[in-house]
This record gives sequence, structure tokens and C-alpha cells, in this order.
Amino acid sequence: MKKKPAATDWAVYISQMESVLALELDDTRREELLVQFGRIAQMAQPLMDLPLDPRLEIAGVYRA
Repeated sequence: MKKKPAATDWAVYISQMESVLALELDDTRREELLVQFGRIAQMAQPLMDLPLDPRLEIAGVYRA
């Protein structure tokens, strides 16, 4: 059985993307992004929970 990946810390992700993209967001925008990422993650969860047949060929996952 595969273990579930750790939950994503969206605040850390936003901070990293600000740095990578050379953006400066204010606290209000950061908070709104956290809300939106949370909503997107909730909508995607049922699909992520869908079991896949182990014989299916799947795309690789890039990990930095």
C-alpha cells in the first residue's frame, strides 16, 4: 500500500514562488492565495484519492 504524501504547506510554497518569480506580495494577497490554494486542494482531493490500477502506465513525478 502506498503512503499518502505529506500535506503541502501552501504558505511556504507561496513564499518560495515569490522568491523564484521575484514578486512582492502584500499580506492581503498572500492570505487570499492561501484561501484559493486550499479550495483548489479540496476540489482535487477526490481525484487524488482515486485508486489507480498498478498496471497503468503513469507519468513520472518531478521532485526538486
